[in-house]
Amino acid sequence: MNNKPEWLAHLPELNFPSYPFRMEKREGIVFIFDSFRKKMVRLTSEEWVRQHAASYLVESFGYPAGVISTEAPAKMKGKNFRTDVLVYNAQAQPALLVECKAPSVKITQAVFDQAAAYNYHFHLPYFFLTNGFDHYCCRVDAELKQYHFLETLPDYKSL
Repeated sequence: MNNKPEWLAHLPELNFPSYPFRMEKREGIVFIFDSFRKKMVRLTSEEWVRQHAASYLVESFGYPAGVISTEAPAKMKGKNFRTDVLVYNAQAQPALLVECKAPSVKITQAVFDQAAAYNYHFHLPYFFLTNGFDHYCCRVDAELKQYHFLETLPDYKSL
């Protein structure tokens, strides 16, 4: 039996553990509490994936919540954009970029290449791409410009 309120029925069960997110509906708009930004944000399909991915890092891999930034502003080729999830290592250096897509977006080569371009800009050693169903984690060899696909995310100490 599904105990979701009707206004949450459109949200798919993702290929992540279930988390007790705080959500509310105001004036016809659904919001979810982003514990990393410490505020309620509009719940979109991509935000649904972002909140799961960030929670997954903390709950399943033991990443400290304080080293995770969601929707961090960044600049690439003179244009402003926001990273979905950026994880900092123990030396306070960015080490893992998580790119989230809506569940309806298939992870094709073109989608992977676009997301990988963000990671290339930051020169980060790890990259994780997910649409909530399919997950791809890579260790990046910047020198050889190669991605080594991993079976699972690295533990925090490896960053």
